[in-house]
Amino acid sequence: MKNEAIVALKKLLNSPKNIVIISHKNPDGDAIGSSLALGLYLKAKHHNISVIMPNDFPEFLKWMPDSDSILIYDYKTKICDEKIAAADLIFTLDFNALSRVDTMQHVLENAKADFVMIDHHQEPDDYARFTYSDTSICATAQMVFHFIEKMGDIHLLNKDIAENLYTGIMTDTGSFRFRSTTSTTHRVVAQLIDLGVDNAKVHQNVFDANSAQRMQLLGVALQNLNILPEYKTAYITLSQEELDAHSHKKGDTEGFVNYALSVKDVVFAVIFIEHKEEGIVKMSLRSTGDFSVNEFAKKHFNGGGHKNASGGRSELSLEETVSQFIRILQDYKTQLTNAK
Repeated sequence: MKNEAIVALKKLLNSPKNIVIISHKNPDGDAIGSSLALGLYLKAKHHNISVIMPNDFPEFLKWMPDSDSILIYDYKTKICDEKIAAADLIFTLDFNALSRVDTMQHVLENAKADFVMIDHHQEPDDYARFTYSDTSICATAQMVFHFIEKMGDIHLLNKDIAENLYTGIMTDTGSFRFRSTTSTTHRVVAQLIDLGVDNAKVHQNVFDANSAQRMQLLGVALQNLNILPEYKTAYITLSQEELDAHSHKKGDTEGFVNYALSVKDVVFAVIFIEHKEEGIVKMSLRSTGDFSVNEFAKKHFNGGGHKNASGGRSELSLEETVSQFIRILQDYKTQLTNAK
C-alpha cells in the first residue's frame, strides 16, 4: 500500500464509520482470524463493525474471540444486505475477486461504499479503492498485523486480537512449516505471544478437537491414497457416499491433502472431494518447491490461489475428474520429475 493511500485511509478512519468486513466462501482459519482481528481493532477505534461470511465456518474455529458476532450471509441475508448498503467502508480479506463470495457477489458489486482489499493471493482484481496486496506474505492475518502497524496503532493490539492473528497465521502456514513462513512471520508471532497468546492452547483448540467421525473419515482418505511415482504425485479421493457415512461436517477434510504431500519423493498432491448436491468435485492442490499449483489449477480446473497451495473444481464425475487429472499429468512429467 502506497504512502498516499495510507494517509487517505488514516484520514477516513479518524472518525466513526459503518464498516463491513467480508471474507471468502468456505472461510478457513486465516479468513476468520484476519477478519475478527481487524474487526476488534476497528471497534477499538470506535467504528461500527459487522463481520460477514458468505457461509458457515468449521466448528474448530468457533472458540475464537468474538466469533459469535459473525453474521452468516446464508442465514441472515436481509440483515447482511442492510449492513452492506449502509456501509461507508467495506474491507475484503483473504480474497481478491468478488466471485469468491458466491451469492454475495451481486450485492457487493452494487454497494456504494469504498472498498479496502487486504489479501495475499495472486493477480488481484481492481474493485478496491485501497489495495494492500502482497503475495510474498504467508497469511492475510500477518498482513492485518502490518496494516495496523501502517495505521500507527500497534498499541491497540490486545490478547483477543493477537489470538485471532496467531490462529490465522498458524493455519495458513501449516503450523509454520510452509516455505512462505519467513523470519518476519516469526517476529510477528513472537509479538503476539508477548501479548498473551497461549500458543499451545490455540494449537489444541484447532487441531486436537476432532470428532471420532472425522478421524474415521481420515482413515478412509488414507485408504484412498494413490501414489503416481512416475509423476512424483499423490492423490486422495472422497466420494459423497464416504462423506455421508462419516457424518461429514464443514472443515472435516481440512488438511487431509497434506498427508498425500508428506509421502517421500512426492512434490504434487491433490484431494478430490465429491459434492453431488452442487454437481461438482472440489479439489485442494498442494506442492513443494518450484511446481506451481496455482498455474496448474487456473489452467485446468477453474481455480487458483498460491504457488504451493490452491483450489480447483470440476463439473465432471469424480471418476472422470481423476481420469482427466492423470491425463493432464502426462504434459507435466518432465517438470514434475525435475521439481525440487
